[in-house]
Amino acid sequence: MDFLQTFILSVIEGITEFLPVSSTGHMIIASSLMGIDKDPFVKLFEIAVQLGAILSVVVFYWKRFFPLNHWKFYLKLVIACLPAAVFGMLLQKKIDGLLESPLTVAVMLVIGGVVLLFIDRFFNKPLVKTEPEISNKSALIIGFWQCLAMIPGTSRSAASIIGGMQQKLTRSVAAEFSFFLAVPTMVGATGLKLFKAYKETPEILKDKHNLMLLGAGNLIAFVIALLAIKFFIGYVQKYGFKLFGWYRIVFGLLFLALYYQGFIQL
Repeated sequence: MDFLQTFILSVIEGITEFLPVSSTGHMIIASSLMGIDKDPFVKLFEIAVQLGAILSVVVFYWKRFFPLNHWKFYLKLVIACLPAAVFGMLLQKKIDGLLESPLTVAVMLVIGGVVLLFIDRFFNKPLVKTEPEISNKSALIIGFWQCLAMIPGTSRSAASIIGGMQQKLTRSVAAEFSFFLAVPTMVGATGLKLFKAYKETPEILKDKHNLMLLGAGNLIAFVIALLAIKFFIGYVQKYGFKLFGWYRIVFGLLFLALYYQGFIQL
């Protein structure tokens, strides 16, 4: 994996982590097209680079995360993370197997895109207009919705936003809570992945070249994600999710067409 490939994957992560289009799915497909998808370091990089994007949420919403006496806010995040923590441990091997399948990603991109085309129609009477109004029960239900993202291509952002809107959150509040929920969820998942890699393949993380790529990738993802968050909140407030639905459908179908025509080998 060279620096150009690192740059491409990092930009993809920064743009897509908080958009409802599946960041993991895009990186899996991109690495497959670049012919580096079988590299063990690339598989680790696709997870570890999320840390940079996640840090952008903390910086962008600094006043929401600090001071640390916002215990009700943190309690909701902990509650919402519980389903992913439980199902993640129980289904880890199955999830890792699905991550090997770009075809699964393409199919889920299309299915998720169809859902996004109609989500504004399904949930058009929001009652929850600020984050403090979100109940612990709603936070837990959103956490269960987030578990759908364990299927690559679904999108953690899309699943949790749909869950938020189903719980009568406005589009912008659902999107922001999805951002907040990403911090503990992805830090935990990434931390476990890095720890597992250190135990099983320590040579990957001891390689100076790999560490340099990880550092550069996280920095790039952080900067790009800051811009993506600002754009996304403003856009969904005005226009909703239909554009992202059409994008997912077109992108997923294009990939499937290339695959069945033999241009992409999985």
